[in-house]
Amino acid sequence: MKGLMMNYQLTLVHILERSVKLFNDREIVSRVLDGSLYRYTYADFYRRARLLAAALSNFGIKKGDRIGSLMWNHYIHLETYFGVPVSGGVLHTVNARLNPDDIVYIINQAEDRVLIVDNDLLPLLKEIENRLNVEKIIINTFSDISTNNYTSYEQFISYYSSYESYPLIDESDAAVICYSSGTTGLPKGVVYSHRALVLHSLAGALPDVLDVKRKDAVAPIVPMFHANAWGLPFIMTMLGCKQVYPGHHLDAANLLDLFNREKVTLAAGVPTVWINVMEEVEKDKEMYKFPDNFTVVVGGSAPSEDLLNRLMNAGCSIKHAWGMTETTPLATINSSENIIGDVAEKKKYTHLTKQGTPIPFVEIRAVNEDGVITWDGKSMGEIQVRGPWISSGYYRAKTVRWELDEGWLCTGDIATIDSNGSVKLVDRTKDLIKSGGEWISSVELENELMGHGAVKEAAVIAVEDAKWEERPLAVIVLKEGKEATAEELKEYLKPKFVSWWIPDSFVFVEKIPRTSSGKFYKKELRKNIGKYLQ
Repeated sequence: MKGLMMNYQLTLVHILERSVKLFNDREIVSRVLDGSLYRYTYADFYRRARLLAAALSNFGIKKGDRIGSLMWNHYIHLETYFGVPVSGGVLHTVNARLNPDDIVYIINQAEDRVLIVDNDLLPLLKEIENRLNVEKIIINTFSDISTNNYTSYEQFISYYSSYESYPLIDESDAAVICYSSGTTGLPKGVVYSHRALVLHSLAGALPDVLDVKRKDAVAPIVPMFHANAWGLPFIMTMLGCKQVYPGHHLDAANLLDLFNREKVTLAAGVPTVWINVMEEVEKDKEMYKFPDNFTVVVGGSAPSEDLLNRLMNAGCSIKHAWGMTETTPLATINSSENIIGDVAEKKKYTHLTKQGTPIPFVEIRAVNEDGVITWDGKSMGEIQVRGPWISSGYYRAKTVRWELDEGWLCTGDIATIDSNGSVKLVDRTKDLIKSGGEWISSVELENELMGHGAVKEAAVIAVEDAKWEERPLAVIVLKEGKEATAEELKEYLKPKFVSWWIPDSFVFVEKIPRTSSGKFYKKELRKNIGKYLQ
């Protein structure tokens, strides 16, 4: 016997239509290229997203065709998030921070027919244009001014004063494609279906996940080209939140001004964003502060206990999320508001460094050479996940970086899971250090070092050792005006770790190289290891 429910398709069409019917007067705010704020309503957004869909259809875009976006976080990028998929096309969000060769590779591999580019990224476009196979390039100039060689976005959508009906879209159809950053090889394309994005939005908005409400003003600082800005543009549009976009103005002073000016209640970004914001707040607490009832969503890499402590002492609530491009991306969540009982202050921050429990409909386990690990908070294994928004493969890839194991996605992250189901990442498989046959976690060393008052950033990598096979090397960035020596940092670590975990060498640098998503680029550190050890 089957249930008697309607076969209602889960597509982005529903979220777009809902937005104009229920929230047409809600505001969307963007900081644009010149630093000014541009404001319009959901009704404006809906009209322009539908016009974009009509323009693409008239250009000849067919179901499944890819349209690339090379843009920052702003209202026009939001229009592509909906206008492209409801046209039947597939939005390909191109990471503007990748190196030019990788950008050429992913645009051509995805076979983008159209590319929409921000005006300030024209120098990058001109560098790679003759290697691209796209048919049409559209420039977002935030005006109706046409350029000599391209069509302006405003001109492209202005030809159409009415919309066609939606094409027939199945919930399993592709809606968005996003490429991994390619730190261990060429970038790989993850293809999100309409169904996956709708279900991810429903789960992401739940009280014990991101807890997003219509009354919220939400600012995605995480780039819109990085794993769907963690799903926030879809969640916000579904709920009718005030949407606040920073453009490419990501310095701490601009972000704090935007948060306070627009009364932002939730903002999402990687730890490096919040490190820089906290430095600005602590520099002048009278001039710079967070708005009331402000929630920080932090993810992308593991935040240090020190950073979480500083954020909470500044009045912020914390949502610590974990996921990856392949998980759409939310997979687990931890929250300062979910700490139950009389927990000592120190333990609160330690608890929050865990990546948390799987969100609804995400299943999780960890596996090592002995099989599936026990949830005892001590046993370590590679995290594997499965669920309705977990990738089952890569676009047009002959090989995959993480193969499926009996229907589970192998993530490459090493973790423990405690008896409550809370995940704590120990390291990436490629970043674990094996010294004398024993494993050392680079992440745990990094997070402890960043708790030292003089240390701004710390990255730990393995160096070859004739006796022990590998030994840890710590690469340190000191806070402005602060000093510390290698011996001082060794002494600082000694009470926390066994002696053989302590790095033999400490190197002090002005900055640590980063990936396009803001993580420490350890591949680059390892490549230049000789320079650091001179």
